[in-house]
Amino acid sequence: MILVSGICQSDQQSLLLQMKNSLSYDSTSSVRLVQWNQSTDCCDMAGRVIGLDLSDESIYDGVDNSSCLFDLQHLRSLNLAFNSFNEAQIPSRLANLTNLTYLNLSNAGFEGQIPIEISSLTRLVTLDLSCYSWKAQLQLENPDLKVLVQNLSELRELYLDSVNISAHGNEWGQAFSSSLPNLQVLSLSYCYLSGPIHSSLADLQSLSVIRLDGNDLSSSVPEFLGYFPSLTILSLAHCGLFGKLSENIFKVSTLETLELSSNDLHHDSFPDFPQNNSLRTLMLHNTNLSGTLPHSIGNLKSLSKLDLGSCNFTGPLPTSMANLTQLEYLDLSANNFSGSIPSFNMSKSLNSLDLSHNVLTGGISSTDWEQLQDLSWVDLSFNF
Repeated sequence: MILVSGICQSDQQSLLLQMKNSLSYDSTSSVRLVQWNQSTDCCDMAGRVIGLDLSDESIYDGVDNSSCLFDLQHLRSLNLAFNSFNEAQIPSRLANLTNLTYLNLSNAGFEGQIPIEISSLTRLVTLDLSCYSWKAQLQLENPDLKVLVQNLSELRELYLDSVNISAHGNEWGQAFSSSLPNLQVLSLSYCYLSGPIHSSLADLQSLSVIRLDGNDLSSSVPEFLGYFPSLTILSLAHCGLFGKLSENIFKVSTLETLELSSNDLHHDSFPDFPQNNSLRTLMLHNTNLSGTLPHSIGNLKSLSKLDLGSCNFTGPLPTSMANLTQLEYLDLSANNFSGSIPSFNMSKSLNSLDLSHNVLTGGISSTDWEQLQDLSWVDLSFNF
């Protein structure tokens, strides 16, 4: 709950007490609910409840349409994430909370059809209905995705990970481009989407985060993904992508995370990385990029996680890798890298190093090992 200096109006205080008393929760795990009582101040300066954070409060048995929660009509922010609502449906009375700008029901144990009433929350800026549990799953069938978002023009962040959407590329692409002009975060991992990624998505020039992992996109990586001016995260792992990987992707100056693992991508000559690159995470595990690793890999001075395992790379490891001083995780396993191992003694935060299944020779000097105080996992097996 948001605690600020103010005196709750009597009706607001009464609704809060009734709501709390109707909830079932584990008092040994709860933090906020177990401490909340009649004297707790939970209102804004006007005496109204505008924010309610009940995330991770070990609430069980659900919140149904009879709850007094839905009479708190001044609410702007509601967070019920990470509870155990026992596969209950999302209450349709959410439609009463017309002032909501933030709604987070992620990993709360809801399942079944997402109610059409959410589409009436026209002030929403952030909507998170994602779920990472196999026990319960939400779906978008009637209403479908287009109907859900058609009135949500203020939306900036949309998280629907693991919601069963089952839509084709033109359907989900055009649903977003026609209704969500200001969208900045699009997270739709494991949503049973099919491809290809529709060109209409290029209209959403404010996008900074695109996560589509685990969908059957069955297409090449569109060129237009390299032209979003504010893109920081692009994650398309396990998507059935194929074909030549465009160099434009690696030249997006704002990009901090690039995840394309487990796709049938190739590139005859791995592209050069420009100076002042922002990449912090580069994951290309189990692709077919092949070729040699360019000396310009050393330009990725902000890189903390690098996974190029099983990529069919050959040739020596560039000595410029010594410039990767922020590395924490490095996996170059199952390639055909040859020659000696470059020094990583400046990568003082390195905790995982896998160079196994290559044709590397020599070893790492004792001086290098002494500098790597955080190293907890090392695999140099199957080398020379």
